[in-house]
Amino acid sequence: MNEKYGLALVGFTLTLACATAETAGPGGGGAAVGSPVPQMKVTDFDGRKFDARSLEGQVVLLDIWASWCAPCKEELPLLDSMAARLRGKGVTVLAISIDESKEDALGFLKSRRAGWALSLAHDPEGKVAERLKPSRMPTSYIIDREGIIRHVNAGFERDDLAKIEARLTQLAARP
Repeated sequence: MNEKYGLALVGFTLTLACATAETAGPGGGGAAVGSPVPQMKVTDFDGRKFDARSLEGQVVLLDIWASWCAPCKEELPLLDSMAARLRGKGVTVLAISIDESKEDALGFLKSRRAGWALSLAHDPEGKVAERLKPSRMPTSYIIDREGIIRHVNAGFERDDLAKIEARLTQLAARP
């Protein structure tokens, strides 16, 4: 676990409930709904680099996860199924691991026999989390084609998946 985040990340792993936030509240400090997604660069697991600008023009679900986070491991395969359904509708699902160790993240990813439909990236220094400041793990950000955060889903509950998919589909249907 990244020492910089210390107790904050321990708190994330212990938080199993989900809170859906329309805006970052006082003390949450996270990226606010209605604000542009911060500029960030990540590397996918094949070593290709991309940044937030490369996602402009697409509807994006940006998910922050880690292999040590039990709710993340439950959520990621469900997001992958959603990514497969929405790919043809102009939606990109990007899941960014903040695991310090690439091997830890890959260990979880390889445990799934089928391939992944979503895009997977690795941010071992936690720079994306520093900029977005997720209040819980996992946290997903719905970003419109103009790069504006339209919804933040902090934590994970299965019931949230239908709402997330509906929001993504609605945004993708807009010109």
